[in-house]
Amino acid sequence: LSRRPEEPVLLAELKPGRPQRYDWKSSCETWSVAFSPDGAWFAWSQGHCVVKLIPWPLEEAELCKTSERKSRGSKAEARSRGVAKEKTLECGQIVWGLAFSAWPVAEAGETDPACAVGLPCLILATGLNDGQIKVWEVQTGHLLFSLLGHQDVVRDLSFAPNGSLILVSASRDKTLRVWDLSRDGRSMQGWRQVQVLSGHVQWVYCCSISPDCSMLCSAAGEKSALLWSMRSYTLIRRLEGHQSSVVSCDFSPDSALLVTASYDACVIMWDPYTGEQLRTLRHVPLHSAVDYSSEVHTSSLRSVCFSPEGLYLATVADDRLLRIWALELRSPVAFAPMTNGLCCMYFPHGGFIATGTRDGHVQFWTAPRVLSSLKHLCRKALRTFLTTYQVLALPIPRKLKEFLTYRTF
Repeated sequence: LSRRPEEPVLLAELKPGRPQRYDWKSSCETWSVAFSPDGAWFAWSQGHCVVKLIPWPLEEAELCKTSERKSRGSKAEARSRGVAKEKTLECGQIVWGLAFSAWPVAEAGETDPACAVGLPCLILATGLNDGQIKVWEVQTGHLLFSLLGHQDVVRDLSFAPNGSLILVSASRDKTLRVWDLSRDGRSMQGWRQVQVLSGHVQWVYCCSISPDCSMLCSAAGEKSALLWSMRSYTLIRRLEGHQSSVVSCDFSPDSALLVTASYDACVIMWDPYTGEQLRTLRHVPLHSAVDYSSEVHTSSLRSVCFSPEGLYLATVADDRLLRIWALELRSPVAFAPMTNGLCCMYFPHGGFIATGTRDGHVQFWTAPRVLSSLKHLCRKALRTFLTTYQVLALPIPRKLKEFLTYRTF
């Protein structure tokens, strides 16, 4: 990590296949992008009430140049190659949130209706403008069912990473809702809402379940983020430290760190077990990198996410930059100019970052590839099952405890 990573390079840019509709203000914004946990699919809320499900990796031609994806042509090519096909999900409402389940993909040849009776398959949940959550089978593109309960926009969705089919939804109705999709689905009553989490007084923008499935973080239009127990569905603590609305949050792969991003142009790194602030990353203007116009351009953050190995962060801000941060440094190690960015997500196996934009596009960027040190791999393995308090109780030297709890990097 001592060597400076190369700047992100734009590999491909996909654009909506339909003309923009200016009569509907929010119809062409990409508020959410998602990779399936196995890296086989990419989902893109491209506006116009449409979600594109795209097999990954993209065709070589698309990864080598910026292109506009034509759905008919790509589907015909996919059929001729005998591989997974791109799908268009007509959601009927503006799509705000997307989340893939951690459920294994059904094997080729298995009957598609298996999903509806609870057998393994990969599913995609979509959060809509009217408060509905529509759940789709990825392999076929079929709508399985809808979840009803929210009274306003479903802004974000998060599946438990352990494959339990627990889904958390965050809404403008100021609540989070917990759903268990593994329940018998032969009647609408079978898809049970497990819990309603109330505590926010503003729209809830973001929700993230920790990889060990013990905690849930939620961010609303408030200066504090809320940390919840996924076991008891009770509030653990408020994380207070930002000066403006918190809009995005993400856990590290070992669940030992939590990052929150705010309109105050700061990312705060927390120890979720103790509530301590470990580090603040400030988004200062990089005048030499971008040709700013005379108007004041803010650095309000839109999205933050951890890299799969847990050594980097990516952030998207309103100052037209994608930034890459290394955990041990307080300034970006790499950045790339991008316009109107709204969201970002790492490819689950590393090497790529996908970003969504306000004009409905999605961009794919190179991301630094890193060979994790043995020290970090050991820390990650230990922290996957040890809380901060359990580490501090170990009969080991103080400096080792500080390293294992990310007090020193």
